Amino acid sequence: MAHEVTLITGDGTGPELAQAARLCIDATGVDIHWDVQEAGVDVMQRLGTPLPDSVMESVRRTRCALKAPITTPVGTGFRSINVHLRQALGLYACIRPCKYYRGVRSFFKDVGVDLVIVRENTEDLYAGVEFERGKPETSRLIETINELSPDRKIKTSPEETGVSIKPISVSGTERIVRCAFEYARDNNRKKVTSVHKANIMKFSDGLWLEVSRRVAEEFPDIQFEDRIVDNMCMQLVQKPEQYDVLVLPNLYGDILSDLAAGLVGGLGVAPGANLGPDSAVFEATHGSAPKYKGQNKVNPTALILSGVLMLRYLGEKEAGDKLERAVADVIAEGKYVTYDLKPSRDDPTAVGTQEMAQAIASRIGKV
Repeated sequence: MAHEVTLITGDGTGPELAQAARLCIDATGVDIHWDVQEAGVDVMQRLGTPLPDSVMESVRRTRCALKAPITTPVGTGFRSINVHLRQALGLYACIRPCKYYRGVRSFFKDVGVDLVIVRENTEDLYAGVEFERGKPETSRLIETINELSPDRKIKTSPEETGVSIKPISVSGTERIVRCAFEYARDNNRKKVTSVHKANIMKFSDGLWLEVSRRVAEEFPDIQFEDRIVDNMCMQLVQKPEQYDVLVLPNLYGDILSDLAAGLVGGLGVAPGANLGPDSAVFEATHGSAPKYKGQNKVNPTALILSGVLMLRYLGEKEAGDKLERAVADVIAEGKYVTYDLKPSRDDPTAVGTQEMAQAIASRIGKV
């Protein structure tokens, strides 16, 4: 069966990584028709926008995209392109597996870390409901808040106070927690941990915890527990092997996904999937590293593993499993890997982005 997929090449090192991931995915033999689209700061210089309409039109048509890293322009008035894509396409769930592969440098290499972060993508502090200090609407908001909650006033003046609103809804929480449990069931995972700060934020995180407990009752075959977010950070560093699937509101999910990636060797080996009701965007969790642009140097593993997630999403599970095994074998062998995957980052035997991708593509037929 043929699949149409949008390939967003990104900027900085993005085009190199996109080329490497495409090579490996095509090597699985799955019939993919790629619609190549550009986005990012390079496109902005030509078209005046980092996200041309053609990109959104393509993703809405194909309903599936593999996205290389994109730089969000600084000081231009454009918000995060990644956040915009998630909100515009209704990609409410971010799935970030954090799995240790033998051969990756990590302080936790003997622990066998294998976590999945399930992050809510559309609500919480990343909803973008913000009020700038010194603006009339900010003053009006603070006055209203102080009128409605005289015992919990904002005591600083509007001239020096910015305000962000943290919306968390019953429907949004139900949707993401159910997604976490369904992922656990579909992937033979044993436990879901809901992460929150309900001891302090009783009406937002408290709602999150209440709904999490209610949804958990629908999945008696999956263990359920909850953890306060600061304690969760300590737990992950001390005993990450005790955790399986974590489901979190947007901000906590963003922070803990990087923490969990650090446990398994860093963002260079951390893939990501953003899922909605009828579409999906797959991406590496790291940035575009523009200082390495054109040097054929950066590690392609995260985007290739994002391609693994994409293949499974498309129903090509066998191909996805083969690609993951090929990645694991090449990393474990340690011969054809980029500098950051060598025992020493100065190892002269390190290969480039494309050479590592070629080694993975060649390995697919042997696993």
